[in-house]
Order: sequence, then structure tokens, then C-alpha cells
Amino acid sequence: MAKLNSSAAPELKSQIDALTSDPSGAPGVVFAAVNKNGEVLFEHASGKTGAGRSEDMTLDSVFWIASCTKMITGIAAMQLVEQGKLALDDVELVEKLAPELKAVQVWDNGKLVPKKKGITLRMLLSHTAGFGYSFFDQRLVDWAGAQGLDEFSGSFHDYLSQPLVNQPGEAWEYGINIDWAGQLVERASGLRLNDYFQQHIFQPLGLKNINMFPHDEMKRNLAFMNARAPDGSLSLNLDGHLNRRPLYAKGKEEIDGVFQQGGAGCFAKPTEYVQVIAALLNDGVHAPSGNRILKKETVDLMFTNQIPEFPNFARQAIDPPKRLLSNPLPELYPEPHDIPQGWGLTFFLHLKDSAVHSEGTGWWAGLPNLFWWADRQRGVGGMIASQIIPFGDLKIMGLWGQLEAGILQNLQQ
Repeated sequence: MAKLNSSAAPELKSQIDALTSDPSGAPGVVFAAVNKNGEVLFEHASGKTGAGRSEDMTLDSVFWIASCTKMITGIAAMQLVEQGKLALDDVELVEKLAPELKAVQVWDNGKLVPKKKGITLRMLLSHTAGFGYSFFDQRLVDWAGAQGLDEFSGSFHDYLSQPLVNQPGEAWEYGINIDWAGQLVERASGLRLNDYFQQHIFQPLGLKNINMFPHDEMKRNLAFMNARAPDGSLSLNLDGHLNRRPLYAKGKEEIDGVFQQGGAGCFAKPTEYVQVIAALLNDGVHAPSGNRILKKETVDLMFTNQIPEFPNFARQAIDPPKRLLSNPLPELYPEPHDIPQGWGLTFFLHLKDSAVHSEGTGWWAGLPNLFWWADRQRGVGGMIASQIIPFGDLKIMGLWGQLEAGILQNLQQ
């Protein structure tokens, strides 16, 4: 079982504290790492809850985890695949549950054209169904026109009206694909997505602080959203929280009026999110509770490359139209160009050993610069959490790489 050398913790803490004590570093960060038994290898909260705030960041601090929600939606969808309520490659079932996916068209050179093939759950979970994100893709900004499009409005319209930007199966494109997978979970299970998560994932794992609609204690511990200016300086985001509507929705009627984003809807304590990672590391069984949330063969499938036909998918440049939300990225994820890149069912997959990640490691990110990883080979995973926009913050990404490397260098098996 993976353990950490006792001498490692002070150095890891000092690396985090160095960034949060720098006025242009990060206001506050929480980092947590676990082994497959769900035992904490290392955790540390550092800095303040927001730029210029006096409250300390703590291990109880709550973050909007944005696209780190996608992995949770993947677990939910694959639970229903195990039960036969969903299927990875059944177009007819998808279109029966979501007729909108039968009718949806492709926005191509300024006009809508019919799609050439049906959409599957596998396509949605592997981002090959053809949907995009307006903050990453000018084509959707053009399609929306003067009305605009906001994927964090909580509006059903901003999701369910979007066209495809690629023909299904013809490209990997980051977008609302997994929000549509969340819709399939809702329609196949008869539960709203957050209720499904609570009943079938979080409660079995004993997790009380991951939620699309934070309870009062979570709201009291909510970290502030920060913005980094082009000169590197940090301030509280002037528009407040990006995902605001779930924070003030009260009662069933208001909550039911909010689109529950399978792609970006959850708020969480990082120390609890890593327990979901621990269950994946342990082949679907959460060791502390003894509860199984997925079969081993399902976890194996989630960590199998779904897109061998797109070995360079994350080497595409990102030139985001909404620069307040994302930095331009010369490559979505840079790696030596002789290494093929993989995507599992909802996350990036390393196909070869590298300086830090072992073969088969899965990871992904959240818009306000959060990153998680699960290294099943070594039996270790974790999360670094901040609340800084725009995405692609080099200081947070650099710290994550530094910390993960430090964890791995000090592992005892």
C-alpha cells in the first residue's frame, strides 16, 4: 500500500505556502493526496479564501470544481450501463431518452446541416459527439449571435439548444457532451442528476460535502472566485461567482428550474473529492466504507483509451473567444510529439510512462484551475484546488506538477 515518507510533508507544505504568500502567486490553495485505501497521504490548505480576504483557506473550504464533475457523471453513467439502463453504443436508446439528440444539427460554415450519424453515450463520454463550449469555440459564439451563450447561467436553453460543431465521431472536441450524458442519467434513472449523485455515489462513500446545491455550511466555507489580470496581478472576480444560480436556488421548484450540469455543476471539499478517486484506484470499492460503486471491469473500461483514431487530440491550439474564462493555449496538453494521447470515459489518459505519470494514469481539470489525477499503477491520486480564472494558470499548473512529482518521489510501497 502506498505510503509517504514522513520527511516529505514539510517540503510539500513549503512549496504550497511559497505560492500563496506571493501576492502574484495564488490567494489560496488546497491540495490532497490519497492511496487506494482512501488513506490520506498528504493534505494542506494554504493562503486565504480570496484575494485581499482575511479568512484563512482551510481543509473545510469548498470549491466550485467545474469540469472535475465530469468524472462523477461518468461513474453515474457507467453504473446505469452496468444495470442495462444505458448502453455505450446504442443510438436508438439515446434518441429514445433524448429526442433532441436525434434532431440536433451541425453548425457548419454559418449554416445548420444534418448530422451524418447518430450519437452514442460512448461519443458523449469521450467528447466525440460533436458538441463544443462557447468559451473555447468561436463557432458557437457566431451561432448564438447577439443573444449570446453562457454555459454557467443555469439555463436549460444555454445547453439544450446548442448545435453540434462537428459531425459525430469525426473529431475530439471539448464541450457540453458530458452535460448531455448527465441528461441521459436523469432520464434513464428518473432522478435529477444531483439526487442521483447523492444516492448512488456520495452517500455510499459517506461524503456530505459534494453537491450541486451547496447546503448552508458549504456556503459558509465557499472560497471566492479570483481573476488574474494579463499583468499577473490577482483580484476578486468583479462579477462574483461564475456558477451563481445554484448558490441561491432554494426549495424544489427553484432547484428544478436549474440545469444540473453533468459537465461542471458540483461544489466540493477537495478532501472529499479525493475519496471518489480512491474508489477508482481500488477497482470500484471505497475501502473506508466497504461500498462498491463500480465493477472492476467497468473501472478498467473507463481507464481504456476510447479514441485511438485521435492520438494527437490534445495538441490542438485553443484560441478562446472569452479570454476572461480561458487563456490561449498553444496546445491543450503539451507532450513530446512521439507519444500518443488517450482519452478514457470522461478524462485524459496517459498511454506511456512519463517523468511524472505512469502508464494508465487518468486526470482532468476544472475551469478555475483545479486538477485531479488517479494513478492506478502506483495506487495514488489527488487534487489541487484553486479558484482562479482564466483557465490555464501557469502558476497553479506548475505547482501541481511540482507536488505530484514530490509525492511520487517520496512514495513507499
